[in-house]
Amino acid sequence: MGNRVAREDFEWVYTDQPHADRRKEIMAKYPEIKSLMGPDPRLKWIVCTMVAIQFLAFYLVKDLSWKWVMFWTYVFGSCINHSMTLAIHEISHNTAFGNNRARWNRLFAIFANLPIGLPYSASFKRYHLDHHRYLGGDGVDVDIPSDFEGWFFCTRLRKLFWIMFQPLFYAIRPLCINPKPISQLELLNVAIQLAFNAVLYWAWGAKPLVYMMMGSMLGMGLHPISGHFIAEHYMFLKGHETYSYYGSLNLLTFNVGYHNEHHDFPSIPGRRLPMKLLTPAPEPRPSAWADPP
Repeated sequence: MGNRVAREDFEWVYTDQPHADRRKEIMAKYPEIKSLMGPDPRLKWIVCTMVAIQFLAFYLVKDLSWKWVMFWTYVFGSCINHSMTLAIHEISHNTAFGNNRARWNRLFAIFANLPIGLPYSASFKRYHLDHHRYLGGDGVDVDIPSDFEGWFFCTRLRKLFWIMFQPLFYAIRPLCINPKPISQLELLNVAIQLAFNAVLYWAWGAKPLVYMMMGSMLGMGLHPISGHFIAEHYMFLKGHETYSYYGSLNLLTFNVGYHNEHHDFPSIPGRRLPMKLLTPAPEPRPSAWADPP
C-alpha cells in the first residue's frame, strides 16, 4: 500500500492454482474432513436475524439528524452490510440449504441482498465460481484487479482512491473483463431489489436509503473490516497466492479470514473452517491482514 515505485506488471506464474492439489493431498491424509462438508443449519437463522436488524435500523435512522445518520452508517451499518456480503458469499457455495436445493440458496441470497441496496447476489454466484476454478486467471478471475487497475493505481493517493471506491471497481470489473449474458435470476434480483428500495424510500424517506447504500459503499471500501479484500490474494510473499488470517475479525466475516482453508475446501461452511481437522497442510500458510514484510 505504501510503495512509492509501481511495479510494471503482476507477478505471473504458469503452474496450476495449488488448491486442487492440496485438497487431494489433505483428503488422502485426513479423509474425516468429509464430515465437515454440507450445509450449515445455523446460517439461515443468522442471516434472517441480520436482515431483521437492518430493517430495524432503517426505521430508527429515519428520524435522526443527518450527522448521526452518517455516524451510525459508518460505525454500525457498514459492518452489518459488509457481513451480509460475506453471508451471500457463504450462500453462493450452497451452505444454507445444501447442493440438492441450489435454487433455494439462490433465492435466499436475493433475500439476504435486500439490506445491501445493490442487486448483486445472483451475479456474484456466477463469477465467484470462476474465482475458485481459475484463481488469478487472466481475463477470467474478476476478483483480481485488472491490468489497468494494477498499472494506474500505483501511488499512495491513487491506491487510497481505489480502496475508497473498491465496490464500484468490483461491480464494473466483470463487465469489462469477462461479461456474461444476463440470466433470469439476475433480472429477478434486480427487480426485487429496486422494488424494495422504492418501498423503503416511500415508507420512511431518504435517510434509511442513504444509510443502506452508503453503508454498503463505506463497508466495502475505506473501512477496517475490508482489509481481507487486500489480504486474501495480493502477493505478500513470492510464491503464495492465498493468505489466511486467524484473528477476531473472523467473528464478523463468517471466517472468511480462513482463506487457504476455504479455497482448499469451498464446500465446508465458514463456521467449520477453524476446526482442528483443517489445520494440517502440505505447505506453510502465511498470515495476512497486516503489512507485507
